[in-house]
Amino acid sequence: MITEAVDAAIHRARLAQQEAASWTQERVDEIVTAVGWQCYREENARRLALLSHSETSLGNPEHLYALQRRRVLGILRDLHGETTVGVVEDLPELGLRKLAKPLGVIAVATPATAPAPGIICNVLPMLKTRNAAVFSPNPRAAGTAGETIRIIRAALAEVGAPPDLVQCLETTGRAASSELMAAADYVVAIGGAGTVRRAYESGTPTIGAGVGNPTVVVDETADLTDASEKILTGASYNNGTSCSSESNVLVHASIADRFSAELVRRGAHLCTVEETARLRALLWPDGVALNREAIGRPASDLAELAGIPVEQPEKTALLVLAAEDPGKDDPVLREKIAPVLTLSVFDDFRQAVELVQLLADRCGRGHSCGIHSTRSDRVAELAEAVSTCRVVVNQSTMTNTGSFESGVPFTTTLSSGSWGGSSTSGNITWRHFLNYTLISRPIPARVPDEPTLFGKYWTERER
Repeated sequence: MITEAVDAAIHRARLAQQEAASWTQERVDEIVTAVGWQCYREENARRLALLSHSETSLGNPEHLYALQRRRVLGILRDLHGETTVGVVEDLPELGLRKLAKPLGVIAVATPATAPAPGIICNVLPMLKTRNAAVFSPNPRAAGTAGETIRIIRAALAEVGAPPDLVQCLETTGRAASSELMAAADYVVAIGGAGTVRRAYESGTPTIGAGVGNPTVVVDETADLTDASEKILTGASYNNGTSCSSESNVLVHASIADRFSAELVRRGAHLCTVEETARLRALLWPDGVALNREAIGRPASDLAELAGIPVEQPEKTALLVLAAEDPGKDDPVLREKIAPVLTLSVFDDFRQAVELVQLLADRCGRGHSCGIHSTRSDRVAELAEAVSTCRVVVNQSTMTNTGSFESGVPFTTTLSSGSWGGSSTSGNITWRHFLNYTLISRPIPARVPDEPTLFGKYWTERER
């Protein structure tokens, strides 16, 4: 049954992709714009946000709505004017010309967090590169995935493109996802470690998202007003469901009290030792695994469930836990998927750098970290020392997935390099969805000069 459904979807996708492979750049751009517009339209974006929240209970409907529209704009901006058909590079002095070609049929495994933006922001660059995509959504978000793809397919049909370029498996679950991955030409895996692992085990070329959550350093030179605002916003946005939400913050001892006060002023609740224990018991009942019924909920809900009294629940955006010894392994220092931030204090910057690496080793090497500082030498020291693909400076680490205030390209797939078990490092964009054919013509010989290449070894070769 599963095999038949997968085979049928792949067959339809191949027929549609064969048609797309002959499109001109103008035709490609027309289709990408049409699909992007339908996904950006207020009524569609709002409906998908409400459906997602209703189905999964994860995140915040207003944040999901804003997230979708911002990412559609960002993806379309990054795609605008880019050449993905025909000659994409011409180097006559080297006799080389590069042609861009599609990968074929791409299998995409998507998570339950922000399911609609996750699908849309894969579809747009995949259409731009003339590929077909078949999605295997997380079962928890299957309804939202189906409606998102229905909107996309309607947009394709409206401009005369084959709707089967974008499909969603009706059968969800690990078995169906694994069969789809094995049958496709390429795999993009977004989600938990298990999803990414199965993708790499499929035998199909794969790009997987890295697992991890950012640790952020705030040193004594930081602008505390700016740092606290950005960290609170990122850690609480969409109820902390993004892998790029600030998870742990390391603050210099000399400014820790002032920084904490700034967080409180913006809507954070600082948990006592006893309250931290209650929240730990709620989120990690067995001391290891996250409570899937508690994640992605507002801070006020978590406080109520954990028996933590807060003065103004409606204004409480973030719960802050204290970790007196961040060097000691503790669930509160790992993935949270909730508007929860762990705060620790350091005395020496080198100690902070070592803690960033230690925490990354435990909860996701290669993903990202952040720093708020006015000292460029410290930024350089952190970036040089840690095994991470992204170091975010004086911004929210939510910038990882793209921002209009930075040069980071928009994406939903954050690859973490070999550090995190990924096949590549950096943000996955349309450039990763192309094959290339290189045409090579003869040129005058370019024989290297031996003394230049070998230096002192050539000079001393007779000695």
